[in-house]
Amino acid sequence: PVVTFGNLMSEGIALSRRGQHDKALGCFNDALKLRAGDKHCLITRSKCFLKLGDTENSLKDAEASLQIDKTFSEGLYQKAETLYTMGDFEFALVFYHRGRRLRPDLHKFQLGINKAEEAIVNCIGNPSSVKLESKEELCFVSRQAESKKDKQKQQNKPTKDQKQMKKKSPKTEKQLLGALYADKAFLEKLLKDEDLMQSSTRQGTKVMELVLGGISYLNQRRDFWQQQKPMYARVYERKVLREEQMRDKKEKPSDISKSIAKNMEDIELLLARGSAEESCRKAERLLKRIQAWSENEVPNKYELIGTLHSCIGNAQLAMGQKEAALRSHKMDLDCARQNALTDGVSRALDHIGHVYARTGKFQQAINAWEEKIPLAQSSLEKAWLFHEIGRCYLELGKAELAQDYGQKSLQSADEEGDVEWQLHATVLVAQAQVKLKDYPSAIMTFERALEKAKLVPSEAAQKGIIA
Repeated sequence: PVVTFGNLMSEGIALSRRGQHDKALGCFNDALKLRAGDKHCLITRSKCFLKLGDTENSLKDAEASLQIDKTFSEGLYQKAETLYTMGDFEFALVFYHRGRRLRPDLHKFQLGINKAEEAIVNCIGNPSSVKLESKEELCFVSRQAESKKDKQKQQNKPTKDQKQMKKKSPKTEKQLLGALYADKAFLEKLLKDEDLMQSSTRQGTKVMELVLGGISYLNQRRDFWQQQKPMYARVYERKVLREEQMRDKKEKPSDISKSIAKNMEDIELLLARGSAEESCRKAERLLKRIQAWSENEVPNKYELIGTLHSCIGNAQLAMGQKEAALRSHKMDLDCARQNALTDGVSRALDHIGHVYARTGKFQQAINAWEEKIPLAQSSLEKAWLFHEIGRCYLELGKAELAQDYGQKSLQSADEEGDVEWQLHATVLVAQAQVKLKDYPSAIMTFERALEKAKLVPSEAAQKGIIA
């Protein structure tokens, strides 16, 4: 009989349904020989690998299908499911969210988000139990910068990890990593043993590569959990602290505080899941309630009011209401200034600049971000801030200023040891040099950027730089 691709697929699916996954795998292998790179066959084989417990090959097939079609919803779902099975709940959550944005009609992505979020909470506890310095409420204008958030969770960056080990607070890392903190400390101690680092395993793998890979994995988890801290968390932490003090005095926590914390969490969650209109309505209702309460009932009343204006502005921007979003963020700024809330001022200036940039008002965006510079609390924050200002100047045709801010961004990225932001800043400097017609310098700068793109690594960035 003539063996066709369709026959092999049908037979493989039937065998898989009967639980004969080994035989089904043979059918899918033969089918791919007849039609190499078929995304539907790759996903079916990935599911078969997953049922056999071979998560590595399951992940490879899911990623291969996405290389063929980045918008393939089944590929996104299968990759998320495989990552979830591997225990990489935070990476799985990223791809469940991508799939939901692409296909909101498929309920399985929402179910995936729910179970991944629950798994993360089960692993590390409620986000309110982790107290962090809020330094990463960052907004990005350029597409290249916006893509960093997803990329940094998936790529190993040994250079960054080696340099960042000295930058992070041990106390913060211990709170984020929990029991894994001892493992990271052990790996960092091994790095100091030069003889061991130069040795190799029986398979020929360098011990240094294994140690750095372990540290990189732990750093990625730490960074993801840190980024999961929502905007309301800082307010909520103070409320929890007050509740603990009240419990110490054998007093019951306030029902009002509980209600506010729950509503703030719902507002953030709705926006994260793409329900901007509902998030905005809920924030507006809560804002009216808080304004009616006294400071005795809500001690951090004005901080909450500013945070809610910010939430409303973010929801309005997500709905395309840019003018309304700008008004909301300016109200957040006014509230923060009137009550001497430094974090609120920094947050509001950040969002105001972002809205101006989105509407093409680059000079106003520059003005807002330049006012924010003294409030930046880390080299990484300064790196993206200088980069965004420089890119706005480039859009305005002021290449010399763009080059200057690109150099400042690069210097801050070097201080932080962040290879990806070094790449963004270097590309900005090169583009400014092209505008200035300093072509020899531009070529040299692009070549340096290409080297950094190889370190990230990013094939898309390499192709763009070469072009």
